[in-house]
Amino acid sequence: MTAPYEAIVSSLRPSFPQPVSDRMHDAYFVFSCLRALDRVDEMKSVSPMLGSPEELDYQAAQCVRLAEGPMSLEDVTEKLVSYLSGMFIWSHPRSQINVVPAATIPSIIGGLLPSIYNPNLCSDETSRKVAIAEVEAISMTADLLGYDAAQSGGFFTFGGTGALLYGVRIGLEKACPGCGKSGRQQPAVIICSRQAHYACTTVANWLGIGEDNVLRIPTTRDSDMRIDLFETCLRTALSEGKRVAAIVATMGTTDAFGIDDLEAIYRIRNELTKEFQLETPPHIHADAVIGWAWSVFNGYDWDLNELGFRHRTIRCLAAANNRIRHLKLADSIGADFHKTGFAPYASSAFFSRLATDLKLIRRGSEQMPYLFHAGHYHPGKFTLETTRSGSGPMAALANLLLLGRDGFRSLLGHLVTMAETLREHLGGHVSTTVFNRGNVGAVTLFRVYPDGVDTFTVPQREESDPLYREQLLKHNQYNRRIYELVRQDALRGDGVVLSMTDCYRETDYGEPIVALKSYIMSPFSEEQYVDAVLNSIWKARRVLAEKQPHGAGTD
Repeated sequence: MTAPYEAIVSSLRPSFPQPVSDRMHDAYFVFSCLRALDRVDEMKSVSPMLGSPEELDYQAAQCVRLAEGPMSLEDVTEKLVSYLSGMFIWSHPRSQINVVPAATIPSIIGGLLPSIYNPNLCSDETSRKVAIAEVEAISMTADLLGYDAAQSGGFFTFGGTGALLYGVRIGLEKACPGCGKSGRQQPAVIICSRQAHYACTTVANWLGIGEDNVLRIPTTRDSDMRIDLFETCLRTALSEGKRVAAIVATMGTTDAFGIDDLEAIYRIRNELTKEFQLETPPHIHADAVIGWAWSVFNGYDWDLNELGFRHRTIRCLAAANNRIRHLKLADSIGADFHKTGFAPYASSAFFSRLATDLKLIRRGSEQMPYLFHAGHYHPGKFTLETTRSGSGPMAALANLLLLGRDGFRSLLGHLVTMAETLREHLGGHVSTTVFNRGNVGAVTLFRVYPDGVDTFTVPQREESDPLYREQLLKHNQYNRRIYELVRQDALRGDGVVLSMTDCYRETDYGEPIVALKSYIMSPFSEEQYVDAVLNSIWKARRVLAEKQPHGAGTD
């Protein structure tokens, strides 16, 4: 007589991929995937959203409990598909939210295949040839960034914050030798710009450096670090006997695509290392999670311009590459393939200029007696994660193979061209002002004003004159309301999906400047979709004008 559990196990076996080839069951697996994709495709329309918008009921979600009996594979699939209803489609040209790309088909397949067979990149013992895929992706990209692929090292991790965490952790071990084992005995600091990602604060918190020990340098109007103040800050920190865990150079800020002058940072770091007779130079980590992709333009002949970019696009691409090409000077680099690499989440990589630096965070084999008994590739000896999926490197490798240099160049050139077009259109209207007119990336930061505001003078005065503080705050609120109305339209499947930043930068008198943000990442973007941004803004302005015809609208 069959025990009840045996019957359940027998019924569940078809829900697993067969370990040996079985044409009938393999077809069932493929059909199940195709059926799910068909159901998702049925939710597509002309809007930038799957299905229809739904209210997110978290209270009901917290009441869900595990059932006693199993559910059929078909019912589970149907349930899973339903969770995508109301999801924005990032490949849609009317989706222009913060640095979220469309994933290519090969990168999706690259992410899917490891999900079927579950390689663990802790070691090649458990990942086999998927480990080769990681090494290939790291080596190809390291060479692209300007590193010597034979001397450098790297691996994929859980995001840009993860890459930064590794960079600062290695830098901390250099600045405070032995701190990983004995604890840090000296005060340490992280130096970065005010426009650097908040991950700098996160990492300082998690590593015990302390959020108050993140020294943020003011930036220029172009959102890059002021080099004169950086030198003063580094000199002061060293004079006070502080250990510099890391100097973080932001190579493409999230809001305004500001690119720090890494060449100057490198030069000053070396000069002060000699002046203060430091045994080890402070570690430079390049946070290039967005900007890394512009490395594909290293060596591109701008005069010949074989790809036929517009003149204004060439100006942007060349200006960005003029600083990105110095990435090779950094001691470590973080790069997100799930941003400007057009791969699914999460596909981030950490690169060390010298693979030998990874020994600084390596654990002793005696701590892991049940691992690393076979094979030759054991990143689990120094990674924070014991378990690392093969999906990130396989997705990244897929796009490196699919696109090549010219594919990346063409996509980035197209996105920058569309962003330039949007900035031109916004700059041609009296009710909008573009903050980053000279920007060289695909992001546009702009501000909307009600009728009767002189946008040729007011934005500048709001930024510099304390007497305009009240107007600044009113217009901050006005832009928040514009954003809310545009977002409400987007949630109904209309209009454009935009972002907002509560602090594009601070005024000279310390107040945050609110700005709307378009980040064009869709390869399907064309000029008519740029106009859709304007139409959404004008619609929101009309709504606010009808509600409050005589002012900026602060209520």
